[in-house]
Amino acid sequence: MTDTTKPATRPARPYFSSGPCAKRPGWTVEALTDALLGRSHRSKPGKTRLQHAIDLTREVLQVPDTHRIGIVPGSDTGAVEMAMWTMLGERAVDVLAWESFGSGWVTDVLKQLKLNDARKIEAGYGELPDLGQVDFDRDVIFTWNGTTSGVRVPNGDFIPNDRDGLTICDATSAAFAQDLPFDKLDVVTFSWQKVLGGEAAHGVIILGPRAVERLESYTPDRALPKIFRLTKGGKLIEGIFKGETINTPSMLCAEDYIDALEWAKSVGGLKGLIERADANAQVLWDFVDENDWIGNLAKDPATRSNTSVCLTITDPDVLALDADAQAAFAKALVGQLDKEGVAYDIGAYRDAPAGLRIWAGATVETADLKALLPWLTYAFETQKKALG
Repeated sequence: MTDTTKPATRPARPYFSSGPCAKRPGWTVEALTDALLGRSHRSKPGKTRLQHAIDLTREVLQVPDTHRIGIVPGSDTGAVEMAMWTMLGERAVDVLAWESFGSGWVTDVLKQLKLNDARKIEAGYGELPDLGQVDFDRDVIFTWNGTTSGVRVPNGDFIPNDRDGLTICDATSAAFAQDLPFDKLDVVTFSWQKVLGGEAAHGVIILGPRAVERLESYTPDRALPKIFRLTKGGKLIEGIFKGETINTPSMLCAEDYIDALEWAKSVGGLKGLIERADANAQVLWDFVDENDWIGNLAKDPATRSNTSVCLTITDPDVLALDADAQAAFAKALVGQLDKEGVAYDIGAYRDAPAGLRIWAGATVETADLKALLPWLTYAFETQKKALG
């Protein structure tokens, strides 16, 4: 078979989107049969079901008992904003950014909250900033895994145990696929539609003891929307962390999240999820090593994401094109794969360099990624031939 011959085998599930991500293997709508519909989320059964989601989250993620877990509105974005608007301002802030979403937190800190002493510590796509520049006497905001660059922090060793500031970690494409050192992270946020493939619109916020202390000892000099308020009368609203949500959640989405968590337990919990993601990412990394037309956007292997694998087209003929033409080439390649029904939604994020972004999280089957690889080559060769 030549590279321009259409491959015979297709992925059984062509869902490689980086969010919302693929549902867990074997999922059908029947998984939601027992969803508590037509009932108040504040009823005893409603609160019990939401508490069950919290308990399963703690079990699968191995969150220590010292930390509180709450379901909040607005996906991961809402959870991060909640932490920033309620906690920042007590001391100076460092904001780290090396991709689109981290850059969004920089914008919010500097232009929306307008904090007086805030520093941005940045790096370009494919690299981490110098973590040695971070001052942990200040509050620190960072993404654990850069979803749009495929670059993650390798571990939590850069965070000191004796820090004075808070660490606020956006972990939305890392939770359930990478080890999160909760002793180093005072606030952790994520959303259901990422690694576990849950339905969107809800976020999770995990607060360590130091974050609770900040909330109860510091009142920011700014108006707080109701959906951001975590305290009342100077005390944490404990009900938020016992299934009493701030606003009305979708019990259908909650049931879907519970289903995903139960599946996570069935594949070995956090260890099993990490192993699945690692195996998936390795399939793509091996493909890159074997093909000179494609490369990893993440330059350092130690910081490459095992979930959002971001790839660039490194073929010399394509690189000789101007930036717009390179972007058009990548878009055409992605469009061809979509039209063939073998890979959906794998284009690079709109602010990222032109290329591919292929989700490798635990809900994706390794066999489907292996089946995708010949199609990547086929689409590349087809599009290159069209260049003339």
